Amino acid sequence: MELWFTEKQTPVFGITAKIKQTYVKEQTDFQDLVMIETEEFGNMLILDGMVMTTVKDEFVYHEMAAHPALHTHPNPKKVLVVGGGDGGVIREVIKHSTVEKAVLVEIDGKVIEYSKKYLPEIAGKLDEPNVEVLVNDGYMHIIEHKNEYDVIIVDSTEPVGPAAPLFERGFYQGIYESLKEDGIFVAQTDNPWFKADLIQKVNKDVKEIFPIVHVYGCNIPTYPSGLWTFTMGSKKHDPLTVDETQIPEMDTKYYSPRLHKAAFVLPKFVEDLTK
Repeated sequence: MELWFTEKQTPVFGITAKIKQTYVKEQTDFQDLVMIETEEFGNMLILDGMVMTTVKDEFVYHEMAAHPALHTHPNPKKVLVVGGGDGGVIREVIKHSTVEKAVLVEIDGKVIEYSKKYLPEIAGKLDEPNVEVLVNDGYMHIIEHKNEYDVIIVDSTEPVGPAAPLFERGFYQGIYESLKEDGIFVAQTDNPWFKADLIQKVNKDVKEIFPIVHVYGCNIPTYPSGLWTFTMGSKKHDPLTVDETQIPEMDTKYYSPRLHKAAFVLPKFVEDLTK
């Protein structure tokens, strides 16, 4: 008998993957958590029925969440990751030699626990000496830490359940206040095929707070539609004015100095969502 996992990405569309084995199926205090091994994408973390990350394609999301902002800021020393309990964004953040401290605030400790056990390729840097891991509410952490961070990366699930407050305008205002005077923030903002209204709303909200706002994209095969977006808000530094010849080559698989500005060139229908 074959076992398959299907994520219904909309009420009428989904993706499916053949399962080799199931490691965990648990209702945590916050969400339904499943960890499986798939034939095509290796180990896969699923929260509330949605694919969060897989061993095969995780590098795209994690690199693109971290490096565009960290190469735009001239000297990022203290970085906050909200969510991201799998540890992938933290792994990318600490590749930057200027980063003295990376703070992870994840509301669900079970995500961290099972990621360390079943996704060591992704979570393997959470115990590094310059990383602080807090099992806490990211929204409250932002409110309680003013003028503290150079870069803030919001690595959230879709805007349902515990992640819903992370897509509200008040949260972006809190981020602005938590950043230093030349700080930058990045949030994942879903896909333009099924969530165009979300991209428009976030873009509008962030533009009311940050003077420099850009949307950029990448391709992630296990995420809804495959085309994924991030929204960057910056107080001073513009990612489009970065001298790409000064971006060092890093240990990456997707992001590169040549891709830095190219990622901000959007298909016209996506660009239209940001106007």
